[in-house]
Amino acid sequence: MTSAPDSLPKTSIKPSIVPTPRASWREAWAVYLQPRVLIVLLLGFSSGLPLALSGSTLLVWMRESGVDLRTIGLFALVGTPYTLKFLWAPLVDALHVPVFTRAFGRRRGWLVFAQMLLICAILLLALTDPVRSPLFVAIGALLVATMSATQDIVVDAFRVESLPESEQAAGMASYVAAYRIGMLVSTAGVLFLVSAFEDTGIGRSSAWTWGYVAMAAMVLIGTVTALAATEPGQSARAEAATRGEAAFSRVMHAAMGAFSEFLVRKHAWAALAFVVLYKLTDAFSGVMTAPFVIDLGFTRNDYATIVKGVGLAATLVGGFAGGYMARRYSLAASLWIGGLLQALSNLAFCWLAFVGVNQWALAVAITAENFTGAIGTVIFVAYLSALCQNPLHTATQYALLTALAAVGRTYLSAGSGYVAEATGWPMFFVISVVVAVPSLILLAWLQRRGHFDELGPVRV
Repeated sequence: MTSAPDSLPKTSIKPSIVPTPRASWREAWAVYLQPRVLIVLLLGFSSGLPLALSGSTLLVWMRESGVDLRTIGLFALVGTPYTLKFLWAPLVDALHVPVFTRAFGRRRGWLVFAQMLLICAILLLALTDPVRSPLFVAIGALLVATMSATQDIVVDAFRVESLPESEQAAGMASYVAAYRIGMLVSTAGVLFLVSAFEDTGIGRSSAWTWGYVAMAAMVLIGTVTALAATEPGQSARAEAATRGEAAFSRVMHAAMGAFSEFLVRKHAWAALAFVVLYKLTDAFSGVMTAPFVIDLGFTRNDYATIVKGVGLAATLVGGFAGGYMARRYSLAASLWIGGLLQALSNLAFCWLAFVGVNQWALAVAITAENFTGAIGTVIFVAYLSALCQNPLHTATQYALLTALAAVGRTYLSAGSGYVAEATGWPMFFVISVVVAVPSLILLAWLQRRGHFDELGPVRV
């Protein structure tokens, strides 16, 4: 029988990136054209595409249909699969999908399987009606989120395992940029499509249905990418090491090994709490951004063009700025910069609430929010990746961390609609700044106790 999974060296893969000798600009940009990096880029698009379909885009559809703010706020709970995905991540790490695994491999088989189910879930959501059947909308959105979370589990593991250390930085930057582009397509792209369908005389409900059908077709980009990719070498070696084990044994090793590695670390619980709270300030205000813009009097096309179009450009620039900061400063210092900036940027929306309908003011607020949010996201992803160091548990460990990060977006921000309705928009965005304070307190506590020094020289 093959040796137990934990017999593999725990240092066989290290997602953190140690500084290398400075290369020329041509060499620095050439890495983005490497086949493995391009594969990760396209998978990033595939991961970013479905998130808004059960989130902000769905909220615009619901608000236009006349659904009240309290119900819209509660729809943040639809993101529950992103929070709980670590529960089935061990299955992705350990089990085979009949036919798919044999045909495509351990990671690629799961990826194609999840994408097929995702297409079906989006089509089901497209057939619902927010006014007549909000329960069916919730069920459809929950299925989309579940299949999207499963795809994320596989893509995250594939990214960490397939890229050599010299390409991890480029892969991470490409993934984040493409993820945002995928979100742009499923937000601004859908809104423009819905408007175009309405211009042809199609009713609003049917226009939204066809907009979601188009997004289901876009998932095929990720499927074609998965078929063109090759199975990561790390995954193949981990598969060989556990081939002789029973399925149940593989699942238990993946689950117990991943969790035990976290819990034996010093200050583990404080670090996990920090993961939950770091992006909460973004999530708390982000849930209400779409209803805020619509309530203020901006049109659907204003939202699509400025919030998503201008926002994408600000996000891409912010991502590179975050990478620069992480290379120039320590991980702890970078987290401080990102945490403060993403919190204070919410004050731009407070200002916009007083200005009213002004496209330039909206562009300024959206630019500030997306630029600073991207800085925080890139640095935060680097921190999460640095915590995952065993190829046998990559999917489970990364899923656990990203699921914990989704707690803020899903549960802690679920009451944001009630807060906005009770306080009004200006005070709501002031409160969203204060929400960042607990994460900054934890950051200071972990820094003083050497948590970030133990991770080594992490760089983006």
